[in-house]
Amino acid sequence: MSRADLGFLEDSETLQALNQLMWQASDAILAIYESSDLGIATKGDQSPVTEADLAAHQVLVAGLSALTPDIPIVSEEDPESLKLPETHARFWLIDPLDGTKEFIQRNGEFTCNLALIDAHRTVYGFVSVPVLGLLYHGGQGLGAKRLTREGSETMIQCVKQTVLTRVVASKSHLNPETEAFIAAIETRVELIQAGSSLKFLRIAEGSADLYPRLAPTCEWDTAAAQAVLEGAGGSVTQLDGSPLMYGKSEILNPHFVAQAH
Repeated sequence: MSRADLGFLEDSETLQALNQLMWQASDAILAIYESSDLGIATKGDQSPVTEADLAAHQVLVAGLSALTPDIPIVSEEDPESLKLPETHARFWLIDPLDGTKEFIQRNGEFTCNLALIDAHRTVYGFVSVPVLGLLYHGGQGLGAKRLTREGSETMIQCVKQTVLTRVVASKSHLNPETEAFIAAIETRVELIQAGSSLKFLRIAEGSADLYPRLAPTCEWDTAAAQAVLEGAGGSVTQLDGSPLMYGKSEILNPHFVAQAH
């Protein structure tokens, strides 16, 4: 996708509307997070889902349908939508609540994710952190920003350490393969724990260097935060150095490494 094709995202009015939509989705998540009943159920694949997942999904689908009616929407919470990439090169990809287990544990480490996919690549992403009142957005060649509820905006940039490698890892997926990958790093290592797509954001804002993911993830888990990280000067690649692809017939990602440069 050329920069000309991204005109609707570079238009300040449309970008502001998309940011506002993400804040609305965050509000929907927080309303349930702060209630006594999270509305927990179990999906067919035995993963948990809450009323917050569904509420954020509904907010984003309604808003995107109005803002960009010509771009189809693929969401984790709409199984039928997973067929859309077979016939559409460009689509919105939503993970309404990334870190549902963290949400249920009420530890605050969950995010809301929206990515624009085109020709199998993630080109722009929005990631909100509801509990912290933060919203990140960006894309490769377009920079990356962190916004607050109060309206302040800060450009963010990867900052790679040289004598120390700050490795960010999942609290719930530090498996033997990941431990072996970390053990092979030649510099001194500092391990940073983080949940959901916050791991990408830690690198994007300069507080971590490397995130190896040698455990299953789905496309919607990574697309939005990958775009933000790329906007901040980082990269996400498969272990052989090739790019992550989106809109595949198989929704699972291969193993990958996200890193600062």
